[in-house]
Amino acid sequence: MKVANWKDAVIYQIYPRSFKDSNDDGIGDIPGIISKLDYLKSLGVDIIWLSPVYDSPNDDNGYDICDYQSIHKDFGTMEDMENLINEAKNRGIGIIMDLVINHTSDEHPWFIQSKDKTSPYRDYYIWQDKPNNWTSFFGGKAWSKVDDSYYLHLFSKKQPDLNLKNLKVIEEIKNIMHFWLKKGIMGFRCDVINVIYKTSLANGKKRLVLTGLEHYHSQKGCHDILKELRKDVMDLYPNAFTVGETVLVNTKQANELILPENKELNMVFGFQHMETDQINNKWFKTKFKPKKFMKTIFKWQEEVFWNANYLENHDQPRSVSRFGDDKKYHSESAKMLAVLNLTLKGTPYIYEGQEIGMTNAYFDSLEDYQDVESKNIYQLAKKLGFPKWLRYRLLRTASRDNARQPVQWDATFGFTKGMSWLKENPNKRYINVLDNLKNEDSILNFYKELIKLRKSSDILKKGDFKRVYLSKHVFVYERLFEAKKLTIILNMSKKIHRYPFEIDGKKILGNYKEENNKLRPYEAVIISNE
Repeated sequence: MKVANWKDAVIYQIYPRSFKDSNDDGIGDIPGIISKLDYLKSLGVDIIWLSPVYDSPNDDNGYDICDYQSIHKDFGTMEDMENLINEAKNRGIGIIMDLVINHTSDEHPWFIQSKDKTSPYRDYYIWQDKPNNWTSFFGGKAWSKVDDSYYLHLFSKKQPDLNLKNLKVIEEIKNIMHFWLKKGIMGFRCDVINVIYKTSLANGKKRLVLTGLEHYHSQKGCHDILKELRKDVMDLYPNAFTVGETVLVNTKQANELILPENKELNMVFGFQHMETDQINNKWFKTKFKPKKFMKTIFKWQEEVFWNANYLENHDQPRSVSRFGDDKKYHSESAKMLAVLNLTLKGTPYIYEGQEIGMTNAYFDSLEDYQDVESKNIYQLAKKLGFPKWLRYRLLRTASRDNARQPVQWDATFGFTKGMSWLKENPNKRYINVLDNLKNEDSILNFYKELIKLRKSSDILKKGDFKRVYLSKHVFVYERLFEAKKLTIILNMSKKIHRYPFEIDGKKILGNYKEENNKLRPYEAVIISNE
């Protein structure tokens, strides 16, 4: 079956460790994913974004890679991976993989050999006799010592940064990309792609977080590398594409990466909408203000050439717990957020479990958390004198483990018969795939209906975006294509609101079955002018 073009596609992110366990060792795996391909097809998924399955010591759950051309034994074999690519393709589903080129694992053979100052691999990484004052994304210093030298790591100390000024490293990256594209994948989600090039190693301006940012954020050298990878690799494979995870970019910087004439990436994940409930960084949350959130989304819709639309992923808390109401209005707010994500201009991304409204975790102790970033932040907060209740509050609202709890397939869990690698959520009893499939009015069935609408609508796939109304809680925008128009109305609150004005047309989809002349809590309505 033919796979949809990435512009028309609905993309579903799988975090393999947490999707489906086939051998009951408590860890999701590739055969488990294969067993659920028919489920994904029935949902309407066109492309799977597969988070890392490469061989890795798993300090950062696969984002610390020790062999880019091997599969981690927890996930299966290369034969399993080839089987997944083929079985997905047979269902008209493409696959993109993570391309992690800012760093490797410290257990990668390149890095092990680079510890020898006379080795040709020494220059594969960034070594100095003395460290500068840069700080890491995971908290603490960005340099670690081996013997009498220091290596740079913008993330975990077990993730040494590659030196992308070295042309041999660029060739290694090209070979990795060719290896996987020849196996039949469609492209790559490029991890932290706008911090890969370090123009200078001078001391940085002192900041509360990320001292040194000005020396590696969105540098010219990064753009040059992306142009080269596009020309020498991606353009050789029809329908292949890239989506970049881009740290701290604005709309101008996003366009510099994705405008067709620049020939770099195809689209990027921006984070500005995800930062609207933060103070300085993700660990310090402020009250969610829908207007601030939607104003940012509208800005990106209006200014960015092509958006990669998402509301949650493996690094972000669950959207229904963050932007909706995961208790009284759980179903209504999850459906409202689905309407938002799937009616914007751009390519929509759904994260595993989002289609059933999975919620944030609630762990009782630090031992329940597995995320290296969360553990580092907890210890840093303890060192700074934060009280214990506040340290736990930081983790409960912002830990990446909120999104990494395994998919709840049925009321007994259904992910594994063994001991899960990450503690399951007790609400599996009433938030699970099986119950959603049985309930005609479920979040899952609403997603199916919404995805079906999107696929049949040139307005949603190709149309322009126009903001119409933005208040404290109620938002109206239009999608326009040729002479046709869809109007989307959202109430992002627990209160009942009046329609802001009379809207002509026919309601074609909404998250409340009964008609009403007012907007009910978390109501979403799509109106057609045809």
